[in-house]
This record gives sequence, C-alpha cells and structure tokens, in this order.
Amino acid sequence: MLAFMSAGGRGAAGEQESPPGSRFVCTSLPLDAAGAGCPLPPVPMQGGALPPEEELKATVLQLRETVLQQKETIGSQREAIRELTGKLSRCESTDGKPWKKEMGKGKDTMGDLPRDPAQVIDQLSRTMQTLKDRLESLEHQLRANVSYAALPNDLREMLQRRLGDLERQLLSKVAELEDEKSLLHNETSAHRQKTETALNALLERVSELEKGNFSAFKSPDEFKVSLPLRTNYLYGKIKKTLPELYAFTVCLWLRSSASPGIGTPFSYAVPGQANEIVLIEWGNNPIELLINDKVAQLPLFISDGKWHHICITWTTRDGMWEAFQDGEKLGTGENLAPWHPIKPGGVLILGQEQDTVGGRFDATQAFVGEMSQFNIWDRVLKAEDIMNIANCSTNMPGNIIPWVDNNVDVFGGATKWPVETCEERLLDL
Repeated sequence: MLAFMSAGGRGAAGEQESPPGSRFVCTSLPLDAAGAGCPLPPVPMQGGALPPEEELKATVLQLRETVLQQKETIGSQREAIRELTGKLSRCESTDGKPWKKEMGKGKDTMGDLPRDPAQVIDQLSRTMQTLKDRLESLEHQLRANVSYAALPNDLREMLQRRLGDLERQLLSKVAELEDEKSLLHNETSAHRQKTETALNALLERVSELEKGNFSAFKSPDEFKVSLPLRTNYLYGKIKKTLPELYAFTVCLWLRSSASPGIGTPFSYAVPGQANEIVLIEWGNNPIELLINDKVAQLPLFISDGKWHHICITWTTRDGMWEAFQDGEKLGTGENLAPWHPIKPGGVLILGQEQDTVGGRFDATQAFVGEMSQFNIWDRVLKAEDIMNIANCSTNMPGNIIPWVDNNVDVFGGATKWPVETCEERLLDL
C-alpha cells in the first residue's frame, strides 16, 4: 500500500495542514492497510498567493512526480513478480515434492510466503488486484480534482494513456498468474493420479504375495499352474522350444474334474501344422493323442478331481506309442504318424489347443484344473523309470523341456502356486 507524506513527516490526513507548495512523497504500507488509499496531494486553489501559471506548473510537476513514483512502484512489483516466478519454477522442478529447507541454512526456500503453491498464486493475485484498485482510485481522484480540468489537453491525454497502460499491464499479469495457478493445479492432479496408479499396482502385488503367489519357490520345480476357468485367454507358455525329435516321452501331474472333458493339457504347434503334438479330452470323447494331426485314443481316466501322473511315449519307428497313468501302462499302439519326425521351432502351450502357431484358442477345448512337473525327454523312457517318477522315488527332469519356474510364463489370469509335495499327491490317488 502506498500513502503520501509531507516532507515534514506528517501524514496527508494529519491535524496540521501542510503549507502551500510543500512537496509530498509516496511511501509503501502493508497490504492490510489497503483502505488508506493513495490520495493526490492537495492542489492550491486559484485564490492563493501564487499566480495561476505558477500554480499550474506546480500541479503539473507534482502529477509528473506522482506518475514517476507509481512507475517505480510498478517496476519494483514486476521485479518481485519475476523473483517469485523464478522461485515457483524451482519449486515446480521438485516434481511435486513438498518445498524443502535449504541444506545447512535452516530457512524456507520461499522465504515468508505460504508453503502451498496455490496460496502463493492467490496472494500474488490479491496484490495485483490491490495495485489495480489503487490506480483506479488515482484516476478517479485526478478526474475529481478541480485543477485536472485546467491541465493542458496533451498532459491529460498523456496521463490517461499512462494510467491505461498500467491498468492493462496489471490485468495481463493477473491473467498470467491465474493461468499459472490453473497449470499448477493440473500438474498436481496428474502427479497425484500417477502416484495412485503406482500405489494400486504395488498393493495388488503385495496382495498376491500375501496369498502365496510367489515368483520364486523353495525349489525351482515346486510349483503348479492353475487354470480355473474355461476360457480362450487363460494359458501357460513354455519359453523353450523343441528340437527335431524322432522319439519323445512327455510326463506331467494334473488334476481336473471338468465336464464334459478336461480340455487340452498341452499342445505343440509349428508353421504349417497346428496339431504337431496335442493331448486333448474334448466333450464326451476319450482322451486323444495327436501327432502331425493323426489321432490315437488313449485308455486314460483322469477327470475325477484327483492328482494323477500321466506319461506318454512315442517313436517315429512304426509310430509306436504307450500310455501310463500313475506309473502303470494302460495302453499301447502303433501306426501313429509313423516315420514322421517332430518338427523343431514351434510353440508349446499349456492349457489351450492351438489353431495357429501360438494362438486362436477355442474356449471349449481349454483345460480346466491344475498341472505340474511337465517334462519332456528326447527318448522313450523305460517303464521302471516312469514308475519311479510316479511313486516319488526319483526326480528326473526332462532333458529337452524341464519343469522350472523361469521356463514357464502364465497369461490371462492363469497363476502359479506352490505345489503339494509328491507324497501329498500320492495320498490323493
């Protein structure tokens, strides 16, 4: 706030009148003294001791001094605004973090201003509005002064232009401050939304860990893949692929009570042949083994909701195959894609039947249940080896595809869980 004081030190509203021709200066007061205004210096009437020309000259000089002082005040306000804008920029560069005290100085980086950026903007806006009100008051007082009409036209026009310019500058600065306030609010909202998203993701991960859905297990092979729904988007994927094979053995533990049919425990597709190797129980059909799209029905019965150990062997020589359930051979056959080597470089999927390599799943053929210990060897295992694996007396990982955590990815809501021990699975039989 600005107020005129006489050279003798008394205020313009003091008890003693100022002597004619005395000079006045405009000093700053606190913002809460806004009501004091910034009145014009008294202008001597024409009936005074000085001639009219001298009075007019003194009035013009006083008005020019007032304008210069107002210009200096506005300049200092601009400097303050630039300083505050720089400080706001430094605060914004902290990426939304609270303003901190300078290291070792023990004071706020924003001085005595409020710590809330929105409050800083509001305070600056109020300051600019106060300056605008004071300019309007000055303009009204100039127009009400009896000596204003006596001023030359060019001086009146110059004063009017100066006042208009100052008012436009102040309005422009207020508008800029409002824009900065709006931008600051938007940036704060975006930062808050980003933080909330990160926190939600972290909470979901913590919830998974609390439920036991760990990404690492006591042993790399002590996990199972759970596929609880019959959909076309829940599945597991083996990261490794198969080499060219002339014989193989596939073994796995599985548990399912889905009806009709448990679906597709696994499928292997290569370019040009989606059914290179498939194990499927679809609808009311018996469980089937497909090699190069050729079919053999297997005498396996595994849809009772209990854990079962399944092994299947095949060799290209005469297309011989064998089917084992819980360590016992239940069936054998031949002429299943004889002399056809298994093609390399395909995609091995758990829980879905592939119509194209790695995709185009059919929900009606999806596996529903749990599986573990999926291993593949590049040879036909002996019956005694299969029995030892099934009764938990030996642990023999596949030499082509071993069952390890970092070799199996799950998608679409399929999950990995710690698997029951081999002995616990045997008790389930």
